[in-house]
Amino acid sequence: MAAKTQAAVTEWLEGEAAKHGVDVFSRELADILTDSCSLKHVREQFVYPKNAKLPHVDLSLVDPEEDCIYMCGNSLGLMPKATPILMQEQFTKWGEHGVHGHLSEPVPWAHGDECALEGVARIVGGKPEEVALMNGLTVNIHVLLTAFYKPTDKRHKILLESRAFPSDHYAIESELRLHGRTVEDSMVCLEPREGEETLRTEDILEYIEENGDEIAIVFFSGIQYYTGQLFDIPAITKKGHEKGCLVGWDLAHAFGNVPLELHFWDVDFAAWCSYKYFCTGAGGLAGIFVHERFKEDKRERMLGWWSHKMKTRFNMDNKLDLDVGAAGYRISNPPVFLVVPVLGMLEVFKTVTMEELRSKSMYLTGYLEHLLEEFCSEDSSKRESKIWCKSITPKNFHERGCQLSLKFNVSIDVIFKELLRRGVAVDKRYPYIIRCSPVHLYNNYTDVHRFVTALRESMREAEKAI
Repeated sequence: MAAKTQAAVTEWLEGEAAKHGVDVFSRELADILTDSCSLKHVREQFVYPKNAKLPHVDLSLVDPEEDCIYMCGNSLGLMPKATPILMQEQFTKWGEHGVHGHLSEPVPWAHGDECALEGVARIVGGKPEEVALMNGLTVNIHVLLTAFYKPTDKRHKILLESRAFPSDHYAIESELRLHGRTVEDSMVCLEPREGEETLRTEDILEYIEENGDEIAIVFFSGIQYYTGQLFDIPAITKKGHEKGCLVGWDLAHAFGNVPLELHFWDVDFAAWCSYKYFCTGAGGLAGIFVHERFKEDKRERMLGWWSHKMKTRFNMDNKLDLDVGAAGYRISNPPVFLVVPVLGMLEVFKTVTMEELRSKSMYLTGYLEHLLEEFCSEDSSKRESKIWCKSITPKNFHERGCQLSLKFNVSIDVIFKELLRRGVAVDKRYPYIIRCSPVHLYNNYTDVHRFVTALRESMREAEKAI
């Protein structure tokens, strides 16, 4: 069962420590929690990098044969063991079947994306006909905005959060200009309150209530990449609809991270990449969701051969027979070697549910926050240097996923380099932010404890450079 608050995690940790007679902040407790975790079998389905294989590692500081401390799944997920096996099947089929591979098993190339639709639809909480797998994330944002952004003199603005990921920002800017609008007049980037790092839900809803008549599309990130904030997707979607706006979501950091119910939440459209928490490899196949109420909608959009229904596609008469649902937004044939990693990850999801992973995620991030508060916070009596950090990710468990964004009181240049030397993979955002993501799929409590230990050492070393 998921912990709902940091206090609940702390109480659980203290109870486990007392039961086993160990210190609540000890490595011993971390190892006990790891060994007793009901989802430890999931980690075994991934290839976990070793210290000796990572660049920049100082092998005098670490055991070369030990697993590295991988806390960067918010940037690139680890490889499922099933993926290279399935990939080799396709290489073999290509070699043995040639062109016949388009229609021969396993995974007929012409229908490869469709082999994964049911599994991916479950992950996003949609119906298979509401989901399509295609392209990359930013391309799909363009595909969707081209179809759904229909500005008028009165309703022409697109609302997004400030610090939206650059590709989202650029895509929206270009779509505005392509539709004859100016960025200055039609792009609204909602800022947090002064002195705060994240947006308050009530401020988002209030802005839409007061300005919704001018907004054509609300387009937020499901989880904000910089702060790790999980937005209230159903509440924002509902408010946007009340004011006549279309509501779309970039789910790059939410897909595979938190449970989603896009159909039930009445989301109009959404897009995501798959290489972060869905572990399909760099540049992995992206996806879209288009609600079934647009199933027969023939709105103008970007078109290609794969927009055409399969049953008449090979008539080759150049008379479009537009496919229904999300399938009608496809443009090109599916790239089978990008489809295969999706299928590899779905093998993992045959052994675990998003709800189970979500529960583990709350405990893992709660444990990380527990250790950081004790050893690395500004107010900590156990802090060993003048350097300190705080999480700018919401403390409310229901407003975050796997990621905590740590903000330091000094530049992270030296800290980051020292972490690399100790076999730690995390993501940096200069000058002050390190994004750390204990991923529910393959990280454990021992990883978290090892990370905080390495961070403390790195902070001590960084102080010498101040």
